[in-house]
Amino acid sequence: MLYYALLFFIVALVAALFGFGGIASASAGIAQILFFIFLALFVATLILRAVRN
Repeated sequence: MLYYALLFFIVALVAALFGFGGIASASAGIAQILFFIFLALFVATLILRAVRN
């Protein structure tokens, strides 16, 4: 999931470089959502591992 967040971030940077503001904004938003989902799952996994051990 972190890979896809990074991929959308790179797409947003390239789109912004070429002046496609709408595409850059949408890609950055998707990257941000994916990153926060990754972060939430990562924290949940750490908590569950701590509880099990």
